[in-house]
Amino acid sequence: MSQTTLDSFLKAYAEPLGDTAKDLSNLILALAGSALEVRDLINQGALSKAFAEDTTNRNADGDTQKALDVAADDIFLSGLNGSTVAVYASEELDEPVLLNPEKSLALAIDPLDGSSNIDTNVSIGTIFSILPAGDNVGDDPNSPFMQAGNHQLGAGFFVYGPQTSLVMTLGDGVVIFVFSNRLNCFVLAYQNLRIARDAREYAVNASNYRHWHTGFRQYIDDCLAGEDGPLDKNYNMRWIASLVADTYRILIRGGVFYYPSDERKGYQNGRLRLVYEANPIAFLIEQAGGAATDYHTRIMDIQPDELHQRVPLAFGSVNEIERVERYCAENGSEIAKSPLFNKRGLFRG
Repeated sequence: MSQTTLDSFLKAYAEPLGDTAKDLSNLILALAGSALEVRDLINQGALSKAFAEDTTNRNADGDTQKALDVAADDIFLSGLNGSTVAVYASEELDEPVLLNPEKSLALAIDPLDGSSNIDTNVSIGTIFSILPAGDNVGDDPNSPFMQAGNHQLGAGFFVYGPQTSLVMTLGDGVVIFVFSNRLNCFVLAYQNLRIARDAREYAVNASNYRHWHTGFRQYIDDCLAGEDGPLDKNYNMRWIASLVADTYRILIRGGVFYYPSDERKGYQNGRLRLVYEANPIAFLIEQAGGAATDYHTRIMDIQPDELHQRVPLAFGSVNEIERVERYCAENGSEIAKSPLFNKRGLFRG
């Protein structure tokens, strides 16, 4: 039985749709080639100098860079030579890099998501968002990235783990390709992925519990109460601390992911970046039938104010996301805290 390769899939996609679709296809193939270079570097593990932490450099968000972060960024940027990209924006760079203002696409990328897990052999990845470059990109390279996420033309991420996978949407569902060492190419493994509307599994960093706002803390309390609480079901908790790995799990078997804002300095607006983390993940999740919000507003409707803007993020099964939004809207009201409504009732669940 013949297998669908990434190349054949993209050719079939682009052929009836014209120049923009062809540009998208060529960009994704370029990203896939660069991702394999990054994978090879990662596979060397501690034997590679790229695993050393560089404590003298910090990225645009003030996070300490590892040499592997910088190496991955260099690989993806170099791989765009002669591509269809007008401008490149990265977590590792303060400002966008103008490549060719005559080209049609803008690429926003987190070259190495989950880099805090580099030394621990946990799955890490690359997240990307593709936007129309627009007519003003030559004068203002930031302008394409100030579009709301609902303008994305495509999005996806690579996972460097037990399998090297590409999760992708071009606005018509979500597909997953897995790299085949035998065929030396990416091969279609999943298509038409759908996330169930209900969930019994959530991902959250529970060590931040004491810093959370009242509404979200109450929601987690009720999840932990299980069948004895107002939600009337038992939950499992998962937390990998790798956005790509947690998202991959939710796409395959359902669930929800939470990274709320909290009261710590630097976390008041959340921690994940809107343009090159939350928006592409939200696009994928919605294309799989899920929801993605900042606990109040749809992620892809948020207008960015600056390239490295942070945002709270909740995504996954629709019914559970709507539930956590209700808790956060109550924001610890007396209804939420009243013992009268501490079990199943009108106001909870």
